[in-house]
Amino acid sequence: MVQNSQEIAKIIDNLRKAFQAVNEYSKKAEGRTGLTGPQLGTIKVVADFSSIKVSDLARRMYLHPATVVGIIDRLEAKGFVSRVRSSEDRRVVWVKLTSQGEELISKAPEVAQGLLVAGLEVLPTAKRRAIGEGLSHLVKILKAQSLPPILMFSNEGNEPKKTT
Repeated sequence: MVQNSQEIAKIIDNLRKAFQAVNEYSKKAEGRTGLTGPQLGTIKVVADFSSIKVSDLARRMYLHPATVVGIIDRLEAKGFVSRVRSSEDRRVVWVKLTSQGEELISKAPEVAQGLLVAGLEVLPTAKRRAIGEGLSHLVKILKAQSLPPILMFSNEGNEPKKTT
């Protein structure tokens, strides 16, 4: 019984630390840049490319394209990014940083999602799967299975597949 209590306490403490870290990264980002963590994360991904398609940006951020479009709307309104429709295919939209966005990126702190994605990408497959299974159990414990699913992408970076 004591062993169970200690293990549970460690899990709860680690969850608190993770939530606290995400919150602190977000506050730091907002304090330095005036942007939310997701907005700054978007700018950082766009900065890695001279321009990037909205669909590729969503895939790299592990977000639904509609979510990314909303973030881009706000960043464009603030003058940090611009969108350009492809002349070959009007359905394709490219996003690039403006000079104001490039200036912002030079003083921007790290964002939690970027650290998380980078850390998960280098983990061995077995460890990544174990984390995924553990988080799936937490979702069940919290009775959060009915929350809307997000799009996750295959390792090949091809088409998205819905997971529940």
